[in-house]
Amino acid sequence: MKKVRAWQLLVFLAPAVIIYSMFSALPLADTLRLGFYTSNDAGVRSFVGLDNYRTILFDPDWSAAFWNAMWNNVKFFCIHMLLQNPIGLLLATLFSLKGLRGARTYRTLIFLPTLLSVVIIGFIWQLILSPLWGVGEKLMGLVGLADWFGPWLGQESTALITLSLISVWQYIGIPMMLIYAALLAVPEEVLEAAHAEGASSLRIFWQIKLPLIYPTLGLVTILTFVANFNAFDLIYSVKGALAGPNYSADLLGTYFYRTFFGYQAQIGSPTMGAAVATLMFLVILGGVGAYFVMVQRRLTRYAL
Repeated sequence: MKKVRAWQLLVFLAPAVIIYSMFSALPLADTLRLGFYTSNDAGVRSFVGLDNYRTILFDPDWSAAFWNAMWNNVKFFCIHMLLQNPIGLLLATLFSLKGLRGARTYRTLIFLPTLLSVVIIGFIWQLILSPLWGVGEKLMGLVGLADWFGPWLGQESTALITLSLISVWQYIGIPMMLIYAALLAVPEEVLEAAHAEGASSLRIFWQIKLPLIYPTLGLVTILTFVANFNAFDLIYSVKGALAGPNYSADLLGTYFYRTFFGYQAQIGSPTMGAAVATLMFLVILGGVGAYFVMVQRRLTRYAL
């Protein structure tokens, strides 16, 4: 084989490295830097060290909103983990069965909302769930559940849960397709040998298929974590930057938006916004790091 020279590697890697540096690494580094500064009314910036972070985490005027958004984000993630991924696993297992009629059509219909704009999804669900002109109450009345209908998007106790369920409905196709592809990759010889030994379909799933797709389940989990702690567009399109009522649906993404750009009576601050963005980055980095240390190592040892 012809030996590849160092300059050839540089030539092929240079475009990707330059683009990644310009649009990802350098903006991230500048955001981390900006979080250590503050600016006065004239726009002059001065170095303040960790003061911005102390303000966000401990100042009562800032910390209450931050920790509320953080706790809402945790609940948002937990709802996705408890509903989206298990249902995605169930659907993927169902569609991987041989002889299922209409499997392709069902997969397409379930995955279709993932391709739609979040603004469209938010607008459609606002129309459906509106107590004034929505069709949600009529649809529930068809199955005798009209008395259970309520203004779920307008109540503090249900706004976040409702938005989480809308998000689960929209994005459930992603874990379904990832897990479905993993199930199709399970060696057919192993399954045939298990059937020959008299193993039931349920036992084959729990003792053969499920262990073999653990890496994919781990990937789905970490993708869900990163996406949920970066969530912004659905909340903003349905509830606006205030994520009402009374910030009950506020996530770190909407909190960052108000802090950086300002909203209504709140004046935007790029330096404080950069500090919030840095904290979001650290939360996501910590979650991803914990996954690789606590989960990925075990999966690697299991595979070996």
